[in-house]
Amino acid sequence: MTDPGNIPAGNPGQRPTTKTDPTVIPGGDPRQQPTNATTKADSTVIPESARDRLFAVITRLIALLLLPAAYLTGRARHTACQWALALRYPAEDLAGLTPPTRAAFTEARAVAFWRDGQLIGLTSGHRDAGTQRTLFAEAVRRSGSVAVARTRVLPPDESNHVKGIALDVRPAQGAAWLERHGARFHLHRTYDNEWWHFEYRPEACGRPLPRLPHPGAKADTAARSG
Repeated sequence: MTDPGNIPAGNPGQRPTTKTDPTVIPGGDPRQQPTNATTKADSTVIPESARDRLFAVITRLIALLLLPAAYLTGRARHTACQWALALRYPAEDLAGLTPPTRAAFTEARAVAFWRDGQLIGLTSGHRDAGTQRTLFAEAVRRSGSVAVARTRVLPPDESNHVKGIALDVRPAQGAAWLERHGARFHLHRTYDNEWWHFEYRPEACGRPLPRLPHPGAKADTAARSG
């Protein structure tokens, strides 16, 4: 199932270009403000549209129908949830995530799905260095400044997407759920200016992590103190 109403990646106003899933822009570099749901003051979320609610209901019904087959895997509810979300978000790709990151994400969204009825999809996970390099170069070209580009996307040697521990998620309601509950799965929102970006950070031991203003802030601080 696809929902062309939400744009989870790209600059504001940019339209998706893929045919497989109109909600995703290739490369998964989500400079996004969704059309049907946005966040204000971190976790305050504008209500979903009627269409979004309908898609969510259909996805939950599909998961229920898939439960008998999923029992064969030994983790029926977990598996049925992943199958149903794969149908809802057919372009998402979990390949390349580190095994602990992938396990944490799938477990978190299974809890969100069955306990709270909240869908969480993946816009972008692992990226190879070439893709990340292209995204960074494009950001520099658009902004005309390396420093400005770094507030939105990092070069491959600094990107946790390349390391396989970063996740860009959707919709905004799903990101808000993950912001509230993700720490127990070692998943943390890491930047003030990217509500969609989470990272697997087990070193926090389940405690909240302080957020940086933007992706380049850590390197900027190190440069100033060096």
